[in-house]
Amino acid sequence: MITKNTSNKEQIQMVSLEQLVPQDHILRKIDDTIDFSFIYDLVEDKYSSDTGRPSIDPVILIKIPIIQYMFGIKSMRQTIREIEVNVAYRWFLGLDFFDPVPHFSTFGKNYKRRFEGTDLFEQIFSNVLMQCMNKNLVDTSTVFVDSTHVKAAANRKKAKKILVAKKAARFYDDQLSKEINSDREKHGKKSLKDKNKDDDDVDPPSIDCSELKEKKVSTTDPESGWFHKGEHKEVFAYAIEAACDKHGWLLGYTVHPGNEHDSKTFPAIYEKIKKLKPEIIVADAGYKTPAIARMLIDDGIRPIFPYKAPMTKKGFFRKYEYVYDEYYDCYICPNNKILKYSTTNRDGYREYKSNPVNCSSCPYISQCTQSKNHQKVVTRHVWQEYMDICEDIRHTRGTKSIYDLRKETIERVFGVAKENHSMRYTQQIGKEKMAMKIGLTFACLNMKKLAKILTKKSKKHCDFSTIFSFFRLSFSF
Repeated sequence: MITKNTSNKEQIQMVSLEQLVPQDHILRKIDDTIDFSFIYDLVEDKYSSDTGRPSIDPVILIKIPIIQYMFGIKSMRQTIREIEVNVAYRWFLGLDFFDPVPHFSTFGKNYKRRFEGTDLFEQIFSNVLMQCMNKNLVDTSTVFVDSTHVKAAANRKKAKKILVAKKAARFYDDQLSKEINSDREKHGKKSLKDKNKDDDDVDPPSIDCSELKEKKVSTTDPESGWFHKGEHKEVFAYAIEAACDKHGWLLGYTVHPGNEHDSKTFPAIYEKIKKLKPEIIVADAGYKTPAIARMLIDDGIRPIFPYKAPMTKKGFFRKYEYVYDEYYDCYICPNNKILKYSTTNRDGYREYKSNPVNCSSCPYISQCTQSKNHQKVVTRHVWQEYMDICEDIRHTRGTKSIYDLRKETIERVFGVAKENHSMRYTQQIGKEKMAMKIGLTFACLNMKKLAKILTKKSKKHCDFSTIFSFFRLSFSF
């Protein structure tokens, strides 16, 4: 007797995808936790309701790169291949066994035609964060800020050199200029003239080559920056600045060229996180500048910075060994001689100079200065009082334990993103596409965290209900 076997297609149809996806799969947890319907509202104006043929579901379109960044798949082409054969991926997208998977170029074309030049992916990140905050899991009282570098998709050898200004405009230049002139007037000095301000009757000044420097720019990705730090290999990279709370929830992010310093890029991330009304902001030594300290303290935020070693030559007196006398506005050197106020320079530093006659016969001159005229100059920033407040905060009880949480929060977030979500390098070219990658990657981190926490809470609740029912049933007998 010969039995007739059903075809493979008929056998597959008897089993649904719902039965094949494990109950503890991360995509199932995310689908149960995150409401993706907000995407329809975000893209509503990007689609026409009465012209053209029906388009792919926008939620499916966004979920495809979410799968890519969630599981650290290196390219969209590879992501589509994985979706074709992975049951869990198909189920997450709402596709059946025999539903065709979109072509790998579908997302790229839609990005170019609909999403480019918009803040869609930042809004997606914000919506996911809001869903986390609605569960009362996010604590914005203490915020940790740091940056990391991601290797750009740019060949090191394909570059050119251009001339740029040595000193680029800073966010606090206008305020600093007013403070400098005010300080000079208090000391009986004339106000400094604005170099950038030209009179109408005067010919524009010629370009001074001494104020220019060479900058290496990639011809593949000009928006990236040449990055070199310590023993790191010199590469083109992007700097990703992010903020998180003490539980590791990502609160915001910004993308910058890899050659920009943290102190320069901080205002961009600060504009995003200050809306969350933090009480404390914790950052590393790269952010410990008078301008940032002043900005945070004036806004009522308590900055926590680490100790920063004085950058003094070996064998010379440290700056703290020169004592500042606030009443007489002067410095006293280790030999008990006075350094009097001289001027306030354009960089915002007051200059205090010693008397060369006293220094020439000083027994400590070899530890003090190597100047030819035997004159020691000590500088003090016009916003130094804000740095002193930061030092007072650093020495308060409990501050060190808060700063030590950086390795468990923001540093761990960066480590997980690089190790598990392919954030060591990028195949995206351009700052805007890089921002899309980072936004969705950080959204994935928040989604994973929320899904795991809520699933764990639900399981505990179910276990408790089962035990309670058991005891109730036992006592009824």
